[in-house]
Amino acid sequence: MTRKRAIMRLMDATLQAGVKIPNVSEWCRVNGVDRRTFYRHRARIEAEGRWEERSRRPKHCPHATPEPVVAEVLRLRQELAPDNGADPIRDVLIELAAEQDWLALGWRVPSRATINRILQRAGMVAVNPKKRPRSSYRRFSYARPRDCYQIDAQEITLAGGDTAAVFEVLDDCTRLLVAIHAAPGETAEAAITAITAARDAHGAPGIVPSDNGSAFTSRGRHPQTGPSQFARTVTHWGSRLIHSSPYHPQTCGKVERHHQTFQRWLDHQPEQPATLTELQVLATDYQDYYNHHRRHSALGRTTPAQAWQAADTLGGPTHPPAQTDATLHHLKVQTDGTVNLGTHLRIRIGSEHTGHTITIIRDHDRATAYTNNGNPIGYLHLDHTQRYQGTLTPAA
Repeated sequence: MTRKRAIMRLMDATLQAGVKIPNVSEWCRVNGVDRRTFYRHRARIEAEGRWEERSRRPKHCPHATPEPVVAEVLRLRQELAPDNGADPIRDVLIELAAEQDWLALGWRVPSRATINRILQRAGMVAVNPKKRPRSSYRRFSYARPRDCYQIDAQEITLAGGDTAAVFEVLDDCTRLLVAIHAAPGETAEAAITAITAARDAHGAPGIVPSDNGSAFTSRGRHPQTGPSQFARTVTHWGSRLIHSSPYHPQTCGKVERHHQTFQRWLDHQPEQPATLTELQVLATDYQDYYNHHRRHSALGRTTPAQAWQAADTLGGPTHPPAQTDATLHHLKVQTDGTVNLGTHLRIRIGSEHTGHTITIIRDHDRATAYTNNGNPIGYLHLDHTQRYQGTLTPAA
């Protein structure tokens, strides 16, 4: 291939220099060039002065996205911010297509991939090759609304420079924002107010996962004082409190990701909150928008409120949570410090837990154990080729 290119460059240079070739057939035979190629190059060089590769792009593409549709995609990219990804843009295009009768014009609503390509060509997509592709994630969720409420708080900087904490309580199954509460700081009192508001509005959940923040547990500061005030509140309803393992935020991944959605929405408001009261007003407005107007990709482009209303049954303390790809086990530690996970797996928990009931969440080949107060004991990866699994890796 390299020799062929060198010969073609030699031929073009010879023709551009005006060198006379008396016997074209012999020259082509010696250099291994087709005569038709020679005459085509000579004709273009005589007409244009040099040989330039021409685009092979078709002159007509019947399936190309019409320019008016492309213009709508670019317009919506600007107007729908911060929720201006390909999916929200396509939602609006479907409505426009019905209103303007695109079918009569021969136009179709572009797919999500086509919209992304249009945005990339216009330079409206930040290229991040290091970002993990969405297809590599394994999505999981509880099967019913109210099986699980995830709770977490994030810090918000007010317009005057002061900081506040916003507690968000998210239903794991439907992504419904069951409560959002603005507070002066991340305190146990504020956490209790948020989770209680969620219970009052939608009922008590079966499980409440949280991180190990001081608002949710006193284990780090006062390990001998027993359950925290937040833990006592939740368990009083019959709900099960689970604290995530340190450095493993995926346990509360949905509410962790929701922080970014709320923050982006708040940043796009024309007036930023200067007081706690103003922040709570905006948070309440956001809750209505998020639950009833913002369509969610994980819900088949329906809203969280629609997903909640479409559910056949609801979970809660009296109905053990069901998860689509994980199982929940309440097991009593035997006298030798072990438990039986199912009928074929045996795990050593530790003699210090003998006689206590623990919780194990089995997520495919990972099993994580928690005390009855929701504190993580440890985890291990299951080996299905043997019965005894060994000892848990302690939680950090």
